[in-house]
Amino acid sequence: MKLKTLVINAVIAALYVAVSLVLLIFPPLAFSNVQFRIPEVFNHLVVFNKKYFAGIVTGVLLTNIFSPTGVFDLVFGVAHSALSLGITIWLGKFIKNHLALMIVNTLVFTFNMFIIAFELYVALDFPFLLTWLTTAAGEIVVMAIGIPIMHALNRKVQFGKLV
Repeated sequence: MKLKTLVINAVIAALYVAVSLVLLIFPPLAFSNVQFRIPEVFNHLVVFNKKYFAGIVTGVLLTNIFSPTGVFDLVFGVAHSALSLGITIWLGKFIKNHLALMIVNTLVFTFNMFIIAFELYVALDFPFLLTWLTTAAGEIVVMAIGIPIMHALNRKVQFGKLV
């Protein structure tokens, strides 16, 4: 991995953690059955370049150290992100339009919230289906709002060429 790619991924991970830690003022927004984890917007970066995978997953891992579910979130939360990002990267081989792929990415992450719902069911005995619904609702809201933001930022920054 080039030094520039490594540094940019470290910045992405640090930004993910920093934005998440601000949310720790209201822990349910980042770690409960109704989540609005704002840095999930960074998941759209893989639409522009798969090299962002490491920075996003590292950010999730470091953030989840602070989770009240402890090791459960380190395993399930990271698995959710890695699996969802991997699916989006694979689908990116077939979907070349960035806006379309960000919509698909949003749907992939939202559907895969069943992983987080299962984690919360196992760790905190939350009802699985209701938790899947509420975590998915938070995920789709955050990531859908992130689509126009990331699209506009990409016009200025050109994420695909940055790493």
